[in-house]
Amino acid sequence: MSSTSKSPNTKYNFASDNYSGVCPEAWAAMEEANRGYACSYGDDAWTGKACESIRDLFETDCEVFFVFNGTAANSLALASLCKSYHSIICHEMAHIETDECGASEFFSNGTKVLLVPGENGKVDLDAVEQTVLKRSDIHYPKPRALSITQATEVGTLYSVAEMQAAGEMARKHSLHLHVDGARFANAVAALGVEPKEISWQAGVDVLTFGGTKNGFAVGEAVVFFNKELAFEFDYRCKQAGQLASKMRFLTAPWIGMLESGAWLKNAAQANSCARLLESEAVKIPGVKIMFPSQANSVFLELPPAALEGLRAAGWHFYTFIGSGGARFMCSWETRTDDIALLVQDLRSVMSRL
Repeated sequence: MSSTSKSPNTKYNFASDNYSGVCPEAWAAMEEANRGYACSYGDDAWTGKACESIRDLFETDCEVFFVFNGTAANSLALASLCKSYHSIICHEMAHIETDECGASEFFSNGTKVLLVPGENGKVDLDAVEQTVLKRSDIHYPKPRALSITQATEVGTLYSVAEMQAAGEMARKHSLHLHVDGARFANAVAALGVEPKEISWQAGVDVLTFGGTKNGFAVGEAVVFFNKELAFEFDYRCKQAGQLASKMRFLTAPWIGMLESGAWLKNAAQANSCARLLESEAVKIPGVKIMFPSQANSVFLELPPAALEGLRAAGWHFYTFIGSGGARFMCSWETRTDDIALLVQDLRSVMSRL
């Protein structure tokens, strides 16, 4: 089976953008890297070129590291920002809080995660400030990092102005600013901005740049714009089992994806399908949109019977955003025909209620 063909049931997979296969550009880059011998542990030409490609993309000098997955990227990055007696402030729905099994606390030797609310998955900066100022005594874990997610866990986006405001808040209170960018490509595509505008120019110290959800087989980049914070980060990666011996297979896809523009094309494709799904779903009586669909996901509030009906028809999706909430995630591989089939079945199950 080629990297672009689909198995008979892939049209039923809207549970995660991790469900999609490897896109042709990433696959071709890995195939090219597979020709012959190369030095191990990152001392190869592909890794060096991948780092330079990322620096070119962000138009700045930065330190770049590659790890296998997003949990490692986030937790190791945050560990580099904090001591064990510090704390990390993040949204109450942030991935580092809800879906990473305490990895940030583990790899930082106990740094506490402090939660703040905020509409549409974005941190309320007033709440961030209140959390920082709440206590300053030695008995309380000292706030040291602010972590935000772009795009958020509910598919919304921080605008350039909102990113700048987060950066200003971080600087005001001597916090390091970390961005979980598992879907950073989707944010760049949707906002129509240069990557630098929502990263280092806005005050971001370190970004975890997602590759897996963008069409890679595996691999995320940890990008330190504040290079001082990257001190001995390579040792953290090694200790955590994140130093790939055949590193070129993690890094070569970055070259192929960035040079071809596929990273942005894939994100735009996924975003476009989500816009289409939202626009069609809202027309169906009884279906409610839970959050503005700004990236590549759509959150729908549906009656339990409708959820059961869709699952009985073979559709895969997650329901972890409260009672009745269903997340439909589009990927680089999602097509308009897939959306049409889903909408058809959604309309059918709703009509029977």
